[in-house]
Amino acid sequence: MKRRILYLALLFTVALSGCGKYPVNPYYPNAVIDFSIYPNSIHEFELNSVSGYKYYTSDPMSTSRGIIVFRKSLDEFVAYDRLPPNYPYACCDDDGNCTRLVVENGIFVVDHCNNAYYNILNGEILIDASHGMVPTFNTDTTVFPLIQYQTAYDGSELRIYN
Repeated sequence: MKRRILYLALLFTVALSGCGKYPVNPYYPNAVIDFSIYPNSIHEFELNSVSGYKYYTSDPMSTSRGIIVFRKSLDEFVAYDRLPPNYPYACCDDDGNCTRLVVENGIFVVDHCNNAYYNILNGEILIDASHGMVPTFNTDTTVFPLIQYQTAYDGSELRIYN
């Protein structure tokens, strides 16, 4: 009997570990992202130090609005798409120019159209009414984190890809 309970508990644990925290974001850009940079070079001076960030443009035909690369530590980077993950088409003009995410104070990624603030370290949305960080969209339904890309750093070259 104990063995059966142990197996059921193990099976339940494995089943839950495969579940993500969020469903798939329907706004995920249909873009191939695969490029390399050298963050310690003079050409990437914004990324030479911890907490540095830099914007990179994407192909104009892509659904991506560009990439934000942020240096978390000497050997750890994160890369996010500049496409707002929640209601990305809320602020577009007639020419198709839409809002892009921006970094503020080196710690927030902000969607000014939807008044949404995200943590630059992990991409999670921040909701804090006392500091005006309340998005204009309904947060009772699924709220997506920033769209994050994979990074691989070997001490010299940083590869960003999906």
